[in-house]
Amino acid sequence: MLGLPDWLAFVMSILALDLAIYLQHVMFHAVPALWRLHRMHHADLEFDVSTGLRFHPVEIVLSMGIKLAVVAALGPPAAAVLVFEVLLNATSMFNHGNVRVPAGLDRALRCIVVTPDMHRLHHSIHPAETNSNFGFNLPWWDYLLGTYRAQPKEGHEGMTIGIEQFRTRRDLWLDRMLVQPLSGPASGYPINRENKDEK
Repeated sequence: MLGLPDWLAFVMSILALDLAIYLQHVMFHAVPALWRLHRMHHADLEFDVSTGLRFHPVEIVLSMGIKLAVVAALGPPAAAVLVFEVLLNATSMFNHGNVRVPAGLDRALRCIVVTPDMHRLHHSIHPAETNSNFGFNLPWWDYLLGTYRAQPKEGHEGMTIGIEQFRTRRDLWLDRMLVQPLSGPASGYPINRENKDEK
């Protein structure tokens, strides 16, 4: 509709889709009913590539619906949507990887991509840390919108991964994970009034 050159429409579409995924991620932390679905991803007691695949089926369907709505609203080039989906899945595997990136390289990479150390902090047991570093592809939205946190307060070696409600190995079995949205209160999600004073 704007008559942009093809290359600019391609780049702008990828940026818009990435911003939409960032905002969706924040929303899944902020709305208690959505957090019930998303906390399956955060209940993992370890942080590795498999964490990047651990999403509740209902969350996956909702996420697809949101992405389809954004695509319908923006009308991006099909190639941009395809490239974005490939990037989203590739960077999700990368930033959930249990790998050590040298500190200097990590600082440089954080200018253009979410690194494993940057995203690992998002999986901390501390709500104030979980309420940060929402990006999957680009770190820029966290910087611009005030949700960036550089390091966990206990350091990467000392930090505890997961959420307080589900701390046993049995909680990670498929049957328990699938019914997790119905288990217990929707407490412990980071964007709520109870945790607003945590620093």
